[in-house]
Amino acid sequence: MKAVFDERQWRHDPKHFMANGAISANPEQPERIRVLHEAALKAGCAFEAPADSGLGPIAAIHSAEYLQFLETIYSRWRRIEGAGEEVIPNIHPDRRAAGYPKSAVGQAGYHQADTACPIAEGTWEAAYWSAQTAIHAAGLVLAGECAVYALCRPPGHHAFGDMAGGFCFLNNAGIAAERLRAAGLRPAILDVDVHHGNGTQGVFYARDDVLTVSIHADPARFYPFFWGHAQERGEGPGLGANFNLPLERGTGDETYLEVLAAALTRIRSFGADVLVVGLGLDAHVNDPFKGLAVSTSGFARITAAIRGAGLPMLLVQEGGYLSDDLGANLTSALEGAVG
Repeated sequence: MKAVFDERQWRHDPKHFMANGAISANPEQPERIRVLHEAALKAGCAFEAPADSGLGPIAAIHSAEYLQFLETIYSRWRRIEGAGEEVIPNIHPDRRAAGYPKSAVGQAGYHQADTACPIAEGTWEAAYWSAQTAIHAAGLVLAGECAVYALCRPPGHHAFGDMAGGFCFLNNAGIAAERLRAAGLRPAILDVDVHHGNGTQGVFYARDDVLTVSIHADPARFYPFFWGHAQERGEGPGLGANFNLPLERGTGDETYLEVLAAALTRIRSFGADVLVVGLGLDAHVNDPFKGLAVSTSGFARITAAIRGAGLPMLLVQEGGYLSDDLGANLTSALEGAVG
């Protein structure tokens, strides 16, 4: 399998993370790159670096206002007397239609959904090349590859069109899907991360030309809390083009595969001719977030079932955090994807 990665993704090294009122080390560590890269090589992947396709494919789903914020906010933040080392919001608007402030602090609150997406010196560069990785991988699919792996880090599925969140800044899977759609294909995005792909849903929620499907731990008591419920089906032209499949905490392989079958049925009914998979590995039983209980071998069964849909497949790395099983989980998933 061909795979894509850019070394500049190492330059995002977040420090801050808060959960339940306690501050700890950020789980989205650069070390994830080493583990995932080695695991992909073990699965037989051949890596190449992405070309620079510029901002155009990124701006196809992200607002110019937001991209300007991401590119400039760190240097602006450093001019604030007494500011912390990372851009972390401390105030949020009560609605997206609220006024847009000139203040760096106010814009941080507007464009960062939570405190899990701190921005430091290397964040924009890493996020940009993570997105370029997905764009280049989409190009390989357009060139005829049946399955391609994009090692994207930071991940992307919590990033909305104008808002970061949950370790994510640019929506890599969404950018890739839009690239495929612009080339004349009819893409579906299938997100198998343990967390709902709320940013991906938000980007395409009112559209009928990209199907978004997410299998995830029930957000009633799990991040991202406010999105990912079964009744969220899309709106306007997109009504029926969003399909959420929340699972009970602790769900294991067999039930997961049954729900995956329903997801693949919907993808077939949509008439998709290419599939973008948000490949989260944090559904594993030993992942630090402990939302679901998929086994290592279960990931191979999941990707084999997806392969059975018979569609060209772009696997975009989402979550999956440092544990003794992370590398084995990716190797299993990639081996299942190629048979």
